[in-house]
Amino acid sequence: MVFFNIMKRGQDIPARKVLAAFWQGIKPYKWPFFGSIFGFIIGTTVSVFIPILYKEFFDVLSNSTDRELAVQPLVRIVVYVAALHGLSFAFFRGGLFMYNTSTSKIMARLRQNAFNYMMLHSYGFFASNFTGSLVQRVNRFSRSFERIADTVSFNVISLVIAVVGAIAVTLVVAPAISLIIVCWIAIFVPFHIFFAMWKQKYDVLVAAADSKTTGVLADSITNQNAITLFTGYQYEKKLFETVTDDQAKKARFSWNLGAGVEMVQMLLVYVVEFAVFYYAIFYWQKGEITIGVFVLAQAYILGLSQQLWGISRVMRDFYEGMADSREMVDIFSLPYEVKDVPRAVTLAVSAGAIAFENVSFNFNETRAVLHDITMNIRAGEKIALVGPSGAGKTTFIRLILRMYDPTKGAVYIDGQDIKMATQESLHAHVSLVPQDPVLFHRTLMENIRYGRRDATDEEVMRAAKLAHCDEFIDQLPEKYETFVGERGIKLSGGERQRVAIARAILKNAPILILDEATSSLDSHSESLIQDALDTLMRGCTTIVIAHRLSTIRKMDRVVVMEHGTIREEGTHDELIKKDGGLYQKLWQLQVSGFMQEGEE
Repeated sequence: MVFFNIMKRGQDIPARKVLAAFWQGIKPYKWPFFGSIFGFIIGTTVSVFIPILYKEFFDVLSNSTDRELAVQPLVRIVVYVAALHGLSFAFFRGGLFMYNTSTSKIMARLRQNAFNYMMLHSYGFFASNFTGSLVQRVNRFSRSFERIADTVSFNVISLVIAVVGAIAVTLVVAPAISLIIVCWIAIFVPFHIFFAMWKQKYDVLVAAADSKTTGVLADSITNQNAITLFTGYQYEKKLFETVTDDQAKKARFSWNLGAGVEMVQMLLVYVVEFAVFYYAIFYWQKGEITIGVFVLAQAYILGLSQQLWGISRVMRDFYEGMADSREMVDIFSLPYEVKDVPRAVTLAVSAGAIAFENVSFNFNETRAVLHDITMNIRAGEKIALVGPSGAGKTTFIRLILRMYDPTKGAVYIDGQDIKMATQESLHAHVSLVPQDPVLFHRTLMENIRYGRRDATDEEVMRAAKLAHCDEFIDQLPEKYETFVGERGIKLSGGERQRVAIARAILKNAPILILDEATSSLDSHSESLIQDALDTLMRGCTTIVIAHRLSTIRKMDRVVVMEHGTIREEGTHDELIKKDGGLYQKLWQLQVSGFMQEGEE
């Protein structure tokens, strides 16, 4: 729902916010960018005066009785025409090279700005949005700038200069024709502007439908294996048909609106051409205009017709570019759910003691997850969190990592409220080995080194050996230079977990969180890695989430959670002896299950 709410909000983003976001990309390169625009203006302005020379040329032709005498002024006019063309060419092409250079840098800057802002959003933001749609928003944002900048630079500027120049020149030599042009522009341009503004809401819907299609496509591709194994092909096929048909319907409606306006545009062009021809012939018959003026008027009318013919496309490109950029600008406008407070301090962790004081957390007003948790974890203590699914174990560790902030209460590390510290300094002192690690589509060496990016190859290999990664890496043709595929898909679940453990070993943080860190391992691999984890946990404050209770017997304390509260605390041996206790029930269920498996 958050994804679709964001798309809906994107329709309400004002143009000034879009332009402000563009300005952040333009600002470092403003001089070459606006210098290129100046070149386009000069080049286009110079070309406006060329039809005046055509007028002189044809007037000389029509009025000359001696061809020999007419040659010299005609050649002189041709030279002037060539000079103006050369001047226009130099300014326009010079501006084009500057434009290409500055625009490419601005687009890169806009992508960087979008990436930098988006990546600082909290875990909840990314959990609520399609990855494919977010990727598309970043790309659309930079491409929409290119589209708008091209439209303004190559169409709007030249059109404005051509209109002003044509009106000014014809006003002097043929006021009646100038009046026709003014009336034509006065009807034509406002009509298209207001129509484009009205049509923008439909362009936003087309952009939103495109994002939705991309999101569904990316989601289906990511879950291709599940689709196959759960025979979901026909279901996903129907779902994709639904969203693509909806996108096609919205796009078709938008295109048909544009086609209708082009019909009106075509009629206006025909009417103006007829009017100019009629009045030009009428005034020429009276001897009030020359052949040259006739040619001048036609040159301007034909030139303006070609430029105005594309005004629908120009306005469409401009407003579609604005619509495309609004989705990303909406993310710029979305405040961070979790952010550093003003003047946040660097967290100093010397021991790694953790304290929860009256902590409650709600996902929304109706869904409470944790209720008034107060608990102290001593420095170096090894804690196991157990309990049924939905008890709040994962939320507990996410609050330590500040993926979320508590609704009430505070979390402390070594007596420091983590909300007052920078998130980067917090994360530098905590290692997490998740249940389902997601790896970069990079080499094994790069993935393990992510734990400490200044580590040497030898240190990376040592961490890999401690995590028993070398057992499968040595079997690969390219060893540590093997690319693991998107999200690490080329590795098995157990191999990905070993890489995540190696990464944590390399990081060597004082606080360690293991979220079912051996859940994807077979018994043999688990026994090997347990040795590595024992080494890793030595001297660390450790919090382990485990469903297999047999893996937590060595923990200093077991914390049993249910319905967002702490039900029981104690060692494994203490809790299994507690009659009627939740831990005892969980233990008996697992032991019973193992016995039944053995009997079979």
